[in-house]
Amino acid sequence: MRLSPEVGERVAHGGSPTRKGVSMKTVFVHPERCIGCRQCEFACAVEHSQTRDPYRAHLESPLPRSRIHVEPGISLNTAFPNKCRHCNPAPCMLVCPTGAISRVHEGEIVAIDGRRCIACAMCALVCPFDAITYHRTWEIRLDRDVALKCDHCIERRRQGRVPACVEACKVRALEFGEVNELIRASRTRLSEAVSLALGQVKVVPEVVPAHIKAWRDLGAATSRLAEEKEGRR
Repeated sequence: MRLSPEVGERVAHGGSPTRKGVSMKTVFVHPERCIGCRQCEFACAVEHSQTRDPYRAHLESPLPRSRIHVEPGISLNTAFPNKCRHCNPAPCMLVCPTGAISRVHEGEIVAIDGRRCIACAMCALVCPFDAITYHRTWEIRLDRDVALKCDHCIERRRQGRVPACVEACKVRALEFGEVNELIRASRTRLSEAVSLALGQVKVVPEVVPAHIKAWRDLGAATSRLAEEKEGRR
């Protein structure tokens, strides 16, 4: 396969560098908080619909598709919200033979131009997070599937708003912010948990809301009953 000069240059230089001095922002996932309600998927689909109306979006053709994917965990009421991480360098961008994938919004977002997509699935093959799917979309007036993935709600970002999935998440399993600040906050929580375990300091553990605890307990009890039933066979 012969790469275009534009793509070849990106490969040679390891992708498009971000602008100096610009903080990289991302959606940080806390899988331990996710309860699998899929509100993020619904919000994402509505945000990328033609009407952007939760009451009319399901009547559109083609149907709007979510770019975040919530997959169930091992036990009931646990799940993992998976989405594009906007890698740098981005493997999908480096292998795209038509240059359909590029960086926008000061290098923060890896975006796909569906008009240039040939649905070869090279990007999906190299994506380490399996975050790219193929569907028709109202934004691209083509009678075929094109690659779709998270675009960090680019229109909302230009307005200074957070992505729709983050706004919809009620248990804060998704947080948006400067990547190093989010990592530092998680590191602090881990340090406090380790210190608490060692008995070196007195730290008040994070209190899980009663309704979430009840939902999780129900899931665990249901899983135990299913296992006991399976064991009697």
